[in-house]
Amino acid sequence: MDHITKSYFEDLESEDKNLQYEAFQNIIHATNDSVDWAYEVWDQLLEWLTDSDHHRRARAGQFLSALAISDPEKRMLQDFPALWEVTKDSKFVTVRHTLQSIWKVGLAGQEQREMVLSYIIDRFNNGIDEKNYTLIRYDLIVGLRKLYDEVKDEQIKEIAMELIEYEEDSKYKKKYMSAWR
Repeated sequence: MDHITKSYFEDLESEDKNLQYEAFQNIIHATNDSVDWAYEVWDQLLEWLTDSDHHRRARAGQFLSALAISDPEKRMLQDFPALWEVTKDSKFVTVRHTLQSIWKVGLAGQEQREMVLSYIIDRFNNGIDEKNYTLIRYDLIVGLRKLYDEVKDEQIKEIAMELIEYEEDSKYKKKYMSAWR
């Protein structure tokens, strides 16, 4: 890991919120492409998934999701359940930040995509008793759209349409469809 990237991870721990935010943005930007330092931070990020600080949990969820494309050993296939747990966090902001980035795991390859799709389908269909489930469903549908836009796999669109059709409330069905316009 180069010294600049290393400094970004250090700045995440700064007392200065602006410095933290800038560091976060720089790391997210770097992870839009494959990086060679993923495994240098991987285990630390796994630990952060259960950290007492919800900011660390959210950052770990977002970073690990993005780092899936930099995972030639396919560690994500084993570590995904721990990442998914953050989508059920006690802090709803942490849930949303993680849900809004978890689709990126599907960019890592077919196995990872099938795994993400399986989890999304299950959550959409069986998460109706969750607090804020309509927002969760919306984030899942938007994630499917983003994944579809990146990989152009028609199966993803078909899954999204089936899930939207599963919604009984026309108000929410319309909202979910808005992500596909």
